[in-house]
Amino acid sequence: MAANTFGEIFRVTTFGESHGRGIGMIIDGCPSGLKINEHFIQNELDRRKPGQSKIVTQRKEDETFIIQSGIFEGLSTGTPISIFIPNTDQRSKDYSHIADIYRPSHADFTYQSKYGVRDYAGGGRSSARETAARVAAGAIAKLLLAENGVKINGYVSQVGNIKLQSDKVIDFANIETNIVRCPDPETAQRMIDLIMEIKKDGDTIGGMISCLITGCPPGLGAPVFDKLHADLGKAMLSINAVKGFEFGSGFACVSMKGSEHNDIFTIHNNQVITETNHSGGIQGGISNGMPINFNVAFKPVATIVKGQKTMDKDGNQAIAEGKGRHDPCVVPRAVPIVEAMAALVLADHLLRNRTVRI
Repeated sequence: MAANTFGEIFRVTTFGESHGRGIGMIIDGCPSGLKINEHFIQNELDRRKPGQSKIVTQRKEDETFIIQSGIFEGLSTGTPISIFIPNTDQRSKDYSHIADIYRPSHADFTYQSKYGVRDYAGGGRSSARETAARVAAGAIAKLLLAENGVKINGYVSQVGNIKLQSDKVIDFANIETNIVRCPDPETAQRMIDLIMEIKKDGDTIGGMISCLITGCPPGLGAPVFDKLHADLGKAMLSINAVKGFEFGSGFACVSMKGSEHNDIFTIHNNQVITETNHSGGIQGGISNGMPINFNVAFKPVATIVKGQKTMDKDGNQAIAEGKGRHDPCVVPRAVPIVEAMAALVLADHLLRNRTVRI
C-alpha cells in the first residue's frame, strides 16, 4: 500500500517525522536533463519554514537540504532524486504531557486506532512538518513546468472573516512583501492584526488560500477517475488542516442558471479561449487552456494554549493544554505547500499526456 506516494509518472514519496532525524522525499520519474536550481529549491523551503515571522510558530529550522541522488552537474539524470532535510530544532519533551491523551481534532486517536502505536512527539508523521518534503518536490516540479510555460501563484485571500475583496486588483508582486502573503497591503495588515489578536488570546484562526495557474496547455487530465480537478482536489485535501476545495465558480454555481454559467468559446490571437471562465480552466476533467483557479479552506490549527476537555487512552477524562511552538494561523506558511501540490499534479499530468498520442 503506497500510502506515502503521490503521482503516476512523476511519483513522489515522502518520509520522516516531525521530531525524528529529519524528513525527505524521493522523486521517481523526473525526466533527465532538467536544470536543477538549488537556490530556487531553498527559496521555496524558506517560504514554508517555521520562525519566519511573528505570526507563525517560532520553531527554528534552516531547512538546509541535502541532495543525495539523481542530480549530476546541475542536471537531473533520470534516476530517483532524493532530498533529505535534517531536523535541527525539535523539542520532543514539549509533548511528553500528551503521551497518553488524545488531543481534540488531532490525529492522536485515529493513528492509535489504525496502527496500534503513535509518535506523540509533534504528531510524528501527521505533523505539518512533513509538508517541507512536499515543497522540495514541488520546487522541482515547478522547474519542469516552467520549461513548459506554466506558472503557479498562490496567495492568502481570507483569514477569519477578513476577505480580500473580489474587486481588488491582484498584483502577484505584492504577495511576498508582507508576512501573511496577501497581495493587497491594506487587507494584509488587517489579517496580521487579527492573527496577532488571536495569538495573544491563546487561540487559533482559519483562512483561505487562492491559487491561479497560467500557461497550462489544453489537454491535461483524464475524463473519468483522473479528472484534473479531482486530482487537484485530492492533492489539496491531503494537506494538513484543509477542510474544503473548490475550483472555478465553485459552490457559487448552485445559484446560477446554465445560461449564466456556460463559458462561450471564441478565438483570440488564433487560439480558442472562453469569454468567461466559470469552468476554472477545466472542462470534462481536462484543461482547456484557460487559467486554472481554485480555493483551499484551512481550519483553525487544532493545538491551542487554552485547556480543553478530552480523554486519555484508558478512557479517563483529561485536560489537553497546548505547549510548545505552534502556528496561530496556518495559511501564511501554507501558500508554498498549496503551490507545491498543484505543481506535482500538473507535472504528473504533463508527462502522462505525452503518452496518449502517437
